[in-house]
Amino acid sequence: MNASQNRLNGLTKELRVEWEQTKQYWNDAKSLEFEKRFLDELNVSVNQAIASIDALERVLNKARSDCE
Repeated sequence: MNASQNRLNGLTKELRVEWEQTKQYWNDAKSLEFEKRFLDELNVSVNQAIASIDALERVLNKARSDCE
């Protein structure tokens, strides 16, 4: 599960870098709307997903430990 978290986190960071570069050329009201509507929401969702994956990993590790 750590690999999934790391991949998700890495791809999200890569997207942020690409967006920052894009904003150098596209910086108007529509770009701000796009950022707020999609990218900010995506960041919130990714953070929630990473927290959920972490919680699931803890539960699975506990279940494995209890079964041994």
